[in-house]
Amino acid sequence: MIAYLAGVLREKTPSRVVVDVAGVGYEVFVPLSTFTELPDDGKTVALRVHTHVREDAIVLYGFHSARERSVFELLIRTSGIGPKLALGILSGMEPERLLCAVASGDLEALRRVPGVGLKTAERIVVELRERAAQLALETGGQATERRARAPAGASDPGNELQEQALSALLNLGYTRPQAQRVVEEAASEVGAEPALESLLRSALRRLSR
Repeated sequence: MIAYLAGVLREKTPSRVVVDVAGVGYEVFVPLSTFTELPDDGKTVALRVHTHVREDAIVLYGFHSARERSVFELLIRTSGIGPKLALGILSGMEPERLLCAVASGDLEALRRVPGVGLKTAERIVVELRERAAQLALETGGQATERRARAPAGASDPGNELQEQALSALLNLGYTRPQAQRVVEEAASEVGAEPALESLLRSALRRLSR
């Protein structure tokens, strides 16, 4: 199993990256919270990896921090939650808040994440509450590691970055009016020459309020 990848970042989008390791390109799927921490193309990147083995494929999921990976692996233990939804949940709520919501049984906080309805939120709490509380205690001392992560939005002078950010949010399940609003607000906040990552961070902060 692949647990860690370090190499040159060749491609990146809000949902996937390609990492060149000794001439071999590994496709890795990532949450938005990890995307916002990635370096520029051509630079070195290191990712913690979860290897998901299916009958027809081996799929890699990458994370900026060990805690993100731990929470992802916790989520996919829940019946009815696969890797895609687990990535979406991590994109919509930072690990510390997610663990706290599960441990405290805060169904409303969980339901604010796109793709998580009442029944799914209830399953997460019932099946993961005890383990989430334990994991929150284990990682409590690292709570500031990635304080500024969540769902995102973006914009550039030619509108291309705004469209990319809007697309990322729509793919996560946010409504178009909601996504457009936070993208526009984020674009105003970050200034005239933003990077997609900074626009996403700003939009994600707004969506997580």
